[in-house]
Amino acid sequence: MSTTTATNNTFLVTGGTPLHGSVRIGGAKNASYKLLIASILADSESRLLNFSHISDVTLVADIIDYLGGTTDRSCERAIFVNPSGMTNHVIKPEHGSQGRFSNMFIPVLLHRFGKAVVPTPGGDRIGKRPLERHFQGLEALGATVEERDGMFFASADQLVGTTYRFAKNTHTGTETLLMAAVLAKGTTVLENAAQEPEVDDLIKFLNNMGGQIERITPTTIRIEGVSKLHGTIHKIIPDRNEAVSYACAAIATKGDVIIENARAEHLEAFLQVLEKIGAGYEIGDYGIRFYYKGPLTATDITTEIEPGFMTDWQPLMATLLTQCQGTSILHETVMSKRFQYVPALQEMGAQIEYKHIPVADPQTTYNFNLDETSQDTPHAISITGPTALKAGTFEIQDLRQGATLILAAMIANGTTTLTNTTQVDRGYEDLDSRLCSMGAKIERV
Repeated sequence: MSTTTATNNTFLVTGGTPLHGSVRIGGAKNASYKLLIASILADSESRLLNFSHISDVTLVADIIDYLGGTTDRSCERAIFVNPSGMTNHVIKPEHGSQGRFSNMFIPVLLHRFGKAVVPTPGGDRIGKRPLERHFQGLEALGATVEERDGMFFASADQLVGTTYRFAKNTHTGTETLLMAAVLAKGTTVLENAAQEPEVDDLIKFLNNMGGQIERITPTTIRIEGVSKLHGTIHKIIPDRNEAVSYACAAIATKGDVIIENARAEHLEAFLQVLEKIGAGYEIGDYGIRFYYKGPLTATDITTEIEPGFMTDWQPLMATLLTQCQGTSILHETVMSKRFQYVPALQEMGAQIEYKHIPVADPQTTYNFNLDETSQDTPHAISITGPTALKAGTFEIQDLRQGATLILAAMIANGTTTLTNTTQVDRGYEDLDSRLCSMGAKIERV
């Protein structure tokens, strides 16, 4: 446990109150800031609707302004981006540690200037980000990328289409190469490409700008390079991670919540798990209702790449599983360090043990690079419940751990103190006040 003095980025969370009400989710975090970056591929203004008021979006907009473009966030849910005035191809070093997206600026800066200098990305501490999957693809398209003193230096006179197969599936790597290939000369084919809804939202956006991109199989994308892109108007898809966060909170607190705008087609793997544990949900044209309908049953879950159970959902589900009868197994195959929340839950009374799961072919089973962890590192946990959690004092380490600890505190006995809440603000819009609107007892000190 990390104990710190309460500051103005501290939550005091008192547990024991079921959530009731409704909440409208905003645009997907994993789409909003990437669409902002993609918008500067155009030669005129784009308007993005339903964007999220989160710090990652604000930071990307600030970077675009710094590079010479203009962003207008005067509207409630719209942001206007005009890249026509961009004159700078260098992103300041301090912007790297504040988010995980700095390298995604490389393809757009290459198209505009033929060169790019960006800092190494930061973000959540959930395992080394396999950026070689991004850079090998950029190099296949004709770019050169070098790292020196914490900065990436890239250059390319002209990106040229190619056929590139990702050694392992990568969400942001696919999006990075989409932005590189859309204005490249000739045809690019991406194999073993990611299937996430956010990737398809980017494809739709680029096509609306004048791109020619087609998903020809679930994991194969063909891009016919075009000479230029124009601005467009695009509505961002709703945030499925946010939907899962509120759903787990409703069920774990034995509540009943309607999540407006939630799309069942983006949550199929999650809904299947809810059926297994006996949680309630109803799908309507308004979104999805999630509710507690009786004692919950333990189940086993393996995280997988899309269309499987998302790694982002795993920490939230772990907390929900502490309230299920029996022993559940959570096997993480996507990120190498996704269990950083476990010690805090254990201190709160959760019965969690690390597990080694034998697999026939680790190279195929695990989507992270196996050399990131030692052979002794467990990639699974067992959770036995139901368990009455108790309050504590903790420092939030990353975005998902923060949401997980807030959820655990809402079902714990007593008042939990959570510091470093700026990690949560990176990816959630007013999470504390929106939970409070449904009955949660959370005070931002």
